[in-house]
Amino acid sequence: MKHLLLITFVFIIGLCGYFYLGFQSLKTPFSPQGGEYVYELRKGASFNSVLKDLAGVGFLEDSPIIKLYTRYTKYNSRLKAGTYKLTSAMSQLSILEELTKGKSIDEKITFQEGLNINDIAELIAKNSIASKKEALDLLRDKKLVKELTGLDLPSFEGYLFPETYFINKSTTLLGLVKKMVKNFEVNYQKSLEGAQLKLDKRTHIVLASMIEKETGAAEERPLISSVFHNRIKKNMKFQSDPTILYGMFDKTGVFPTNIRKKDILEKTRYNTYAIKGLPYGPIANPGLESLKAALNPVKSNKLYFVSRNDGTHVFSATLAEHERAVRKWQIEYFRKKRNK
Repeated sequence: MKHLLLITFVFIIGLCGYFYLGFQSLKTPFSPQGGEYVYELRKGASFNSVLKDLAGVGFLEDSPIIKLYTRYTKYNSRLKAGTYKLTSAMSQLSILEELTKGKSIDEKITFQEGLNINDIAELIAKNSIASKKEALDLLRDKKLVKELTGLDLPSFEGYLFPETYFINKSTTLLGLVKKMVKNFEVNYQKSLEGAQLKLDKRTHIVLASMIEKETGAAEERPLISSVFHNRIKKNMKFQSDPTILYGMFDKTGVFPTNIRKKDILEKTRYNTYAIKGLPYGPIANPGLESLKAALNPVKSNKLYFVSRNDGTHVFSATLAEHERAVRKWQIEYFRKKRNK
């Protein structure tokens, strides 16, 4: 009898030790190797299937201890669908806790300054938030535009602030657009601080969008702005090449890659070679520096500029100077390039 009691006692002690050591093992990483693993826990997945998945890649141990522990603590019924980033430095307990949070990993989507709604729709589709058509339809929803901006506009063009945004599987197209519009308004207000000039909001944003599209050199923005303001004073056409392209997009729904002679002459509501004054609306989404430049032009007598084909421009005060610059930097440049 004493012998049986001793065996039972030893068995109980051993069992307690087994469970104690097993529980302690849950407090340490199962895999000693460094690294991380992105795991998508699908809605309705059972704990056993999740355990099998993560045991297969070395992040959990498929053992009676973990099954008993999760059943007792109800972890097995608290799992939440989501996308989780797990590291081998995490203990098994911390992994179990993580899987109950319903997280989704944030990823970055960057909208550069000067993108138009067509470009933005393509990026949205590329990041699987919505199809390009769905994005363009929403970006042209006049009722929604009025609701979010308070203005009667044909689209959100010009009012989507270019920046890096964080997205995840729960990000919706509408949610992203609301963030971009809200961010635009914050930066629009910043651009008004200490401004030299006062312009109505529409004029300001249209000019800023043209400045954004005309130069890739940040230091040129105030001088580009000066040219446009000087032209306004002299009642000259803006003659901005990007407005030709946007007019073609507005008319056909397709963004062209080059400008032909007939395109320069074609009258659209955006083509500032064919119409006087501002285009019908913004032709892109300007960043903060272009918004500031539109209100803070440098003082100059410049009325023309032509590309040096490296992102910068030659600025001229007279038509004769401009024609010489065009011959040098466009006609002769491309002739030499063709003859190479």
